Amino acid sequence: MRFVDTRLTAVWDKVQSHERLSRDDGVLLFETDDLLGLGRLADHVKTRRHGARVHFVINRYINPTNVCVLSCKFCDFARKPGQAGAFENTIEDVLGMIRDGVREVHIVGGHHPDWPFEYFERMIQAVHVGRPEVQIKAFTAAEIDYFWRRWKIEPKESLARLKAAGLHAMPGGGAEIFSKRVARALAYTGKADADRWCEIHGIAHSLGLPTNATMLYGHIETKAERVDHLLRLRAQQDISGGFLTFIPLVYQVGDTKLVPRQTPPTDALRTIAASRLLLDNFPHVEAYWVMTGEQTASIGLHFGADDVNGTLEDEKIAHMARAESPAGLAREQLLRMIRDAGKVPVERDALYNVLRVWN
Repeated sequence: MRFVDTRLTAVWDKVQSHERLSRDDGVLLFETDDLLGLGRLADHVKTRRHGARVHFVINRYINPTNVCVLSCKFCDFARKPGQAGAFENTIEDVLGMIRDGVREVHIVGGHHPDWPFEYFERMIQAVHVGRPEVQIKAFTAAEIDYFWRRWKIEPKESLARLKAAGLHAMPGGGAEIFSKRVARALAYTGKADADRWCEIHGIAHSLGLPTNATMLYGHIETKAERVDHLLRLRAQQDISGGFLTFIPLVYQVGDTKLVPRQTPPTDALRTIAASRLLLDNFPHVEAYWVMTGEQTASIGLHFGADDVNGTLEDEKIAHMARAESPAGLAREQLLRMIRDAGKVPVERDALYNVLRVWN
């Protein structure tokens, strides 16, 4: 490979020899003007792992409630009790949202002031019994931490009980940016910080529950803080080894307006590529079409991503922040997104068991 930015040659040498990239390398990945060279590096790493295959899942996104005790400045989703737009779903409502053919349900919601932990435990059990063919991915580390803060149920106990009820995996939300400066500025200091978030994921891994990881970017964070976030995730994976997928989340300006406009598609592509290169111990990196848009996600499959998530019917968190992507995609649209990139669609379940290769 030859690069417009010759500094990337040293990174290429490390990539070829399977040598781990440093923090300085990571900063370079976010600073270089050679976006296409960066993309070729990441695509090489992705292809070495997965060939031309790109994964997707038929899934349903469920938010039991958006009532939340927190007041995070970046969030358009949460509401206070009685506030316009607040909603609370029953367990029967949740069951009714899962249609035939769904392989994964993704359940996350607000930090409700009154719903006891046992309510969520019964919810998982009801889904598991009522839809035994569906794998359940539920509750961010921030929610697990809140169960302790509100009801004094330690994460190891709550996760063990949820697993016994039918939980298969945890999503990666609630990580935001692992920066105390950003946490103070965006008023999310009342939720799990970096240490606690990593601790809870480590506990989940020790219990045999695989998890995902995320990073919310494109607001007031610095590029160096993005690198530090990624390296912290890499270090946790070295310790506990249970992360499946990294999902970079583009901040949606919505009504919170931390910045005047959404970060451009080039930054989304850069972040996907840098993540694939730095997270050498993560099996998968995702181009999350809900927040990037379908076109950028498809291009991201040439920048290191090997997954586009799934159908995500009735996704609310990004769309309440005015995300311009459709609220859900059919299988045929996902197939087209992947094939338009010249890749091979692979239908999976929540745990990356291959269900069908769509040659």
